[in-house]
Amino acid sequence: MKKVLFGFAAATLAVSLVGCGGKKSAKAEEAFEAEQIFAVNTYKTGEGNLDDYLEFGGDVASVNAVAVMPDMAGKISRVLVSVGDTVKKDQVIAYVDASRAGYNYSASPVKSPISGRVTALPATVGATVSQAASVATVAQTDDLEIKINIAERFISRIENNQTAIVTFDAYPGVEFKATVFEVSPVLDTMTRTMQVKLRFNETDSRVKVGMYARVKLVTESVKNAIVIPSGAVVTRDDKPYVFVVSGGRAGKESSVRLVPVSIGLSVDNMTEITKGIEAGDEIVVKGMSLLNDGSKVNIMN
Repeated sequence: MKKVLFGFAAATLAVSLVGCGGKKSAKAEEAFEAEQIFAVNTYKTGEGNLDDYLEFGGDVASVNAVAVMPDMAGKISRVLVSVGDTVKKDQVIAYVDASRAGYNYSASPVKSPISGRVTALPATVGATVSQAASVATVAQTDDLEIKINIAERFISRIENNQTAIVTFDAYPGVEFKATVFEVSPVLDTMTRTMQVKLRFNETDSRVKVGMYARVKLVTESVKNAIVIPSGAVVTRDDKPYVFVVSGGRAGKESSVRLVPVSIGLSVDNMTEITKGIEAGDEIVVKGMSLLNDGSKVNIMN
C-alpha cells in the first residue's frame, strides 16, 4: 500500500513540474517576441527633381548642308579641296571641262553656295558629271542637330522646347544637353513614325556629323518633390506604406511607424511621394519585410 501512494505522489509532482515549465516557456517566448530588434538601413528624405523620359536613338547631322552641283556637264579637271576643309561662300572647289571632240570650252568653276566645311567629296579628277550630280557636300558643322523618329504611340508626349540628355558611346559618362526645335506635322505611313529634330544647347567640338546619339527625351518633370528609393515603399492590404523611424541614429535602437503614403511619378527606381512624409524624415529602405508598426530596429547605416 505504501508503494502505491509513493508512486501517486511522484506522478503528481511530475505533472506539476511540467505545468510550471510550460508557463515559463510561454512567458519566455512572449518576452523574446517583445524584445525582437531588426537590423535595417535607412534613408533621410529631402526635396529633389524627378524627370520622366523616353529613350531614342538618332543621328547627328548639320542643320545647314547643301549638295554642290556643277553648272555644266563634263569631266572634272581639277579638285581644289579635301574632305574636312573649310570653304567660304562662292569659293571654287573644282573645275569641270565640258570640251568634247571638235569643241573646246573653258573649264567651268564649281562654287560652294554657302560657307562651311566639306563633309563629302565624291568627285574625282577625270570623272564625268552631269548637272544633276553632286560634286561635294558642304555643311555648317558648328550648328548641329539630331534627327530621331518617334513611334506613333508616343507622339502625344512630344512637343517643342522639350529638353533632352544626349550621350555618345565615344564619350562614356559625358552628357550633352539638347532641345526639341522641330516636330514633323505628319507621320511616315511606311514606318508609322514621326520625325523630331533636336538642337544642342552648346557647341562642342567633340560632337561630329554622322555620330549615333542616345537621346533621353524628358516628357514630364516634377520639381522640389519628396523623392525616395522605390524599394522603400511596401504594400499592405493593396495600399502603399513607408516605415518612418521615430528617433534613433546609426548603431542605436529605435522604433518605426507604418505611415500610409500617396505615390506620384516613378522613374529609374525612384518614386515621388505626394503625401504622407516630409523632407527630413528618416525612412527604412532595407530590412523592412518583417517589420510592423511599432517594431524596434537597430539602424546599421
